[in-house]
Amino acid sequence: MKKGNINIGFRGWMLVFFQATGFLAYVAFGNYPLNILADLYGGSELLGTIYTVGQLCGVCIQLLLAKQISKVKSVKKLSMILGAISLILGLMIMIIPAGTLWLISYFLVVMFTIMYGTYSTGIIVGQWFPKRKGTIMGITTLACPIGNGVIGLFTNAVYADGTANVFRGFLPFFIIFVVGWLVGLIFVTDYPEQCGCFRDNDKSLTPEIANKMLEEELENKKTSVWTTGATLSSCDFWLITVPIGFLLMFSVGIMTQTSTMIAQFDNLELNSVMILICVMGCVGSYIIGLLDTRFGTKKAIFLSCLLMLLSGVLGAIPNSTTLIISLILLALFMGAGSNFTVSAAAQYWRREDFPSAFSIVNPVANIICALGPMVIAFLLGRSGYQAAFIATAIGGIIGCVMTFAFSSRRIASRDNKLREKAGKPADDILYDRK
Repeated sequence: MKKGNINIGFRGWMLVFFQATGFLAYVAFGNYPLNILADLYGGSELLGTIYTVGQLCGVCIQLLLAKQISKVKSVKKLSMILGAISLILGLMIMIIPAGTLWLISYFLVVMFTIMYGTYSTGIIVGQWFPKRKGTIMGITTLACPIGNGVIGLFTNAVYADGTANVFRGFLPFFIIFVVGWLVGLIFVTDYPEQCGCFRDNDKSLTPEIANKMLEEELENKKTSVWTTGATLSSCDFWLITVPIGFLLMFSVGIMTQTSTMIAQFDNLELNSVMILICVMGCVGSYIIGLLDTRFGTKKAIFLSCLLMLLSGVLGAIPNSTTLIISLILLALFMGAGSNFTVSAAAQYWRREDFPSAFSIVNPVANIICALGPMVIAFLLGRSGYQAAFIATAIGGIIGCVMTFAFSSRRIASRDNKLREKAGKPADDILYDRK
């Protein structure tokens, strides 16, 4: 079976929809208030700070879970709980008027949707599609540019008659979120073998072989050699995770302030620009996902960092044309940035070690991401949008250098040393991962 093949079966598509609606919840309930509702709820700097603190708290919880995630019997059950809490909190920010209670609810919904949409559901995707994660995540993260792309429609719904329409503006996303949660509850399992399917939808395996592999994997997962300390002490962990964090940081940070940037030019219309961002974001998410699967995660991340560098350079030029081109380039890597925490952990660590590795890669990348809205809002307010793009270009340079220096073979060598020390068989299974 070719890695790029997207014939993933009915259950596989249900998982894709489940993950995509988790991303949509994260974008809608976290980003929209920053971009559209800031004036109603205390200003972009205040909301940006609350968003950052909420994300950091969510990330800290992920780090605390990292030591225990390999012992969790069902990540799906954890995901259902996180999703249910996110639903309740999302409804609260839709109906509560401006004030302290709304700000508290916003802080909590950011904290829980990041754990739901980018963490728990991501682990399940990695367990279902360890070899085709780039292609699958390239599809699921279409939710990010689509969500951001319809922000103009959301704006009209919110401001047509004042704050009374906030509920109506959120409602379509809330409904999709509910449907996605129900799909996950009914159709998604922790592992494909638990519902008669196969990992990566590889039907060349017999059910007996697939179940035996799952049993061995579940047993080995309990004693994963990639502990929190082992992961954090690996230089290549940092060389691959920091660039992912920068991709998330600047894409999320810029997207939360696009309406403010576009408003500075009379010849630009918000709805048209956001639809363009939506289309280009979908193209970039899918294509970079395919490149990830075909050529390896390192090359896909390097390409994305290069796009980030070009976006920053062009955005620093003060005119509307270069701003649009810069936003297009940013859109190309925006969705892909959310692919890479799953892709990197699945690409460079064993399937039995994936939950442990992902539980560190994802929160560390999101710690960096959490700074985005606050940093971009600060730069925009103090020095103008060009300063935000200069920071983006610097992030692109650092990301390119670090990704280039990353070595999958060093991770493979470290893996074998850890396994030998733990009394597990060492082999060359990781050495050919690009």
